[in-house]
Amino acid sequence: MRNDTRPFRKWLTPRRLAISALGLLVAIQLVPVWLWETNPAAQSQPKWDSAQTQALAQRACYDCHSNHTIWPWYSYVAPASWLITRDVAAGRKALNFDDWQASLARADRFPLDQQIQREISRGDMPPSYFLWLHPDAKLTPAEQQQLIDGLAKTIQAK
Repeated sequence: MRNDTRPFRKWLTPRRLAISALGLLVAIQLVPVWLWETNPAAQSQPKWDSAQTQALAQRACYDCHSNHTIWPWYSYVAPASWLITRDVAAGRKALNFDDWQASLARADRFPLDQQIQREISRGDMPPSYFLWLHPDAKLTPAEQQQLIDGLAKTIQAK
């Protein structure tokens, strides 16, 4: 028994592939993840140790770790919207500067200041893919250390 794939290849033309890809791109826009792209009201804020710590956190962290997320135009276009919404939801769950008391309460197993120090010093925060579109969020090594020290003091002050 011979498996003849020619009818399939005859149907599979570059034009049909392009039309199918375009149709798929249009169809995935119907998944309404933009409903989760919200900025709820702040519940509680940290008592910052300094204005400099607050400014560094706002510059490098607030897009994912606060309720002050800036949702650019591409955050409403799938599949980018799926990834951005997922990252913001995960970031807010891990640490939310606008729900500070809840963030402190969730840090009972591993101290929040140690988590922050580990993530920032390893270069995991902000993530490299975020910096491609937000180069102003990149911190110098000195700024990283200032942010780590300032957030540790802010956390201790509770």
